[in-house]
Amino acid sequence: MAGGGGGKEDEEGLCSWKRLKCARDEEFGEEVQPLGSFFYPTVPSAFVVSDVLETDFPIIYVNSVFETSTGYRADEVLGRNCRFLQYRDPRAQRRHPLVDPVVVSEIRRCLEEGIEFQGELLNFRKDGTPLVNQLRLAPIHDDDGVVTHIIGIQVFSEAKIDLNHVSYPVFKETGYPHVDQSGNYSPVGGQAQHAQHQEICGFLQLSDEVLAHNILSRLTPRDVASIGSVCRRIRQLTKNEHVRKMVCQNSWGREVTGTLELMTKKLGWGRLARELTTLEAVCWKKMTVGGAVEPSRCNFSACAAGNRLVLFGGEGVNMQPMDDTFVLNLDAANPEWRRVSVKSSPPGRWGHTLSCLNGSWLVVFGGCGRQGLLNDVFVLDLDAKHPTWKEVFGGTPPLPRSWHSSCTIEGSKLVVSGGCTDAGVLLSDTYLLDLTTDKPMWREIPTSWAPPSRLGHSLSVYGRTKILMFGGLAKSGHLRLRSGEAYTIDLEDERPHWRQLECSGFTGIGSQSAVVPPPRLDHVAVSMPCGRIIIFGGSIAGLHSPSQLFLLDPSEEKPSWRILNVPGQPPKFAWGHSTCVVGGTRVLVLGGHTGEEWILNELHELCLASRQDSDQ
Repeated sequence: MAGGGGGKEDEEGLCSWKRLKCARDEEFGEEVQPLGSFFYPTVPSAFVVSDVLETDFPIIYVNSVFETSTGYRADEVLGRNCRFLQYRDPRAQRRHPLVDPVVVSEIRRCLEEGIEFQGELLNFRKDGTPLVNQLRLAPIHDDDGVVTHIIGIQVFSEAKIDLNHVSYPVFKETGYPHVDQSGNYSPVGGQAQHAQHQEICGFLQLSDEVLAHNILSRLTPRDVASIGSVCRRIRQLTKNEHVRKMVCQNSWGREVTGTLELMTKKLGWGRLARELTTLEAVCWKKMTVGGAVEPSRCNFSACAAGNRLVLFGGEGVNMQPMDDTFVLNLDAANPEWRRVSVKSSPPGRWGHTLSCLNGSWLVVFGGCGRQGLLNDVFVLDLDAKHPTWKEVFGGTPPLPRSWHSSCTIEGSKLVVSGGCTDAGVLLSDTYLLDLTTDKPMWREIPTSWAPPSRLGHSLSVYGRTKILMFGGLAKSGHLRLRSGEAYTIDLEDERPHWRQLECSGFTGIGSQSAVVPPPRLDHVAVSMPCGRIIIFGGSIAGLHSPSQLFLLDPSEEKPSWRILNVPGQPPKFAWGHSTCVVGGTRVLVLGGHTGEEWILNELHELCLASRQDSDQ
């Protein structure tokens, strides 16, 4: 290896570099690509190659320029993660406090997502001399598109800073306000300004950028609202729309905040987060739409694709399986049901599930068809010029079934659970189908224990990859009984496992007893953006009202059910497969009159936040 080390390890490292150089020549061409504004042809560049497929991305090659610039020999760094350059002392256990954590977080994000990074970072030579590292990280892919290595191209220069006097941040004066002795703040920056405030709380000496990106953005919306009372500067930061969006995005995920983006044009992220947290604006509304879904049917399945409701299939007269697709565009001035003209349709069915993937793709699974139960999968791009249902084949599918439950995680993975076979046997299995791959393959989720087999239950996604199962008609010994139990699983775990939630009923001041949802099946389960779940409707024994709403936060250490009292006119009946969540804040119930007949031109809407077109 050039510039240090020797023996077999160096020969292997050099061979690895030669292979990577060939890969890089293919990916970027023979000439070295410019590095943006900090590429200087006359300045030697340090090269580092790291192995992404090994734990903690160990270095497998460095060139002689790296050794000369940093003072580290190749044999001292091979097998280590490159973060040691952020430590001023070779024996230090953590990065120097002047290293910008915002840049470090951005590097980590780019590495996790397998994308290129360009930026500037404070590093240190082996002798402790500070350096400015003008860095570019480029991923290298194998033939299958998998990132296998990272090439780091570094231009080092002297960092002209006094480590004994400078305060954070090192490289750029943000021009953000700084606190004075009285707690006021002014838009002046600079080292002299920092030096005047050595007695102030160190927390408030941090730049606004660090406070926003590294502290406030990692809190929950509720906590951010509380911390705003600390001082005027913090309050000003918490009122910033960009900061509020970061808070929501870190707490709820990019997919959820992307869905909520339209709602914030009038409300703003601050008010939207408050309303979704406190549910102060929740109410029932009734709306009438035009068009018709004909022939009439029941036991169909519906879902939301953006601001559109989509309905597929159902049970027609004399148990006729239906195979048509209808769309209701809620963005239209006068929404009306329209039949979608498709080139081909899946076999007619009822008791199936319909789910949405990535905003416009629909996926149908299972159900009861003309020849019996089904286990096929069809997808449709609703935005295509000529929408066509296409069947997806992938490995060994789950058993044919109906009255199962399904959901999608991470926007593109279909999860199917439970249901009933042709012989009337209840199922307890869980399967996953990743529809982003070129060749989707069904995969059963192996678990050491599973909830009792059931049908008519609900699956609700929270925390990106966590699923809450609730209710259904479950097997209990030799009996089949309505269930009121809740179970959770995290599919991101190395070995996912189901566990039962011990949910108590919330007892408020003056309450005589705790209240939990009565056992039910074919109910509605709504995942809110903040991770809480609303349960209502379905088939319930006794005199309990199916319109009563129950709220649960499954991420709490000791989850408690709460009754949600909502003004307005609720539906008398609500069924899971006839209820859709639109835009993250609107729950639309189709029909809802008798439980036997669906009048699809009348919708009941549960508004979780103030509507854009509302004066609230």
